[in-house]
Amino acid sequence: MTATKRTEFGSITISDNAIATISGLSVMETYGIVGMAAKNAADGFLEMLKSDNLTKGIKVNSEGDDLSLDIYIITQYGVNISVVAENLKEKVRFNVEKYTGLKVPEINLVVQGIRTNK
Repeated sequence: MTATKRTEFGSITISDNAIATISGLSVMETYGIVGMAAKNAADGFLEMLKSDNLTKGIKVNSEGDDLSLDIYIITQYGVNISVVAENLKEKVRFNVEKYTGLKVPEINLVVQGIRTNK
């Protein structure tokens, strides 16, 4: 799927992969996040994604000029998950809207795991 931004000069089509890349880089810059998890971690096997596969931890749903993002993350033990989640949502929303011009009214975070230092 793709998202389309219409302007007076025509339309701009942005791939979901590009939006997921912007989102993934924003996620990894957020304090308290140690990695992203694959979307299919429902079977109990958690795979932490490497930096070249960040888009696999993000599901992009686009409807016209609006986007909805589902982000699967792994947090660091000891951080306040609700504060980290709000910071993450703000950062992702800001960067996606800044770089694409599309609105992001909905971001759903799924904490797939918590990593300890042991």
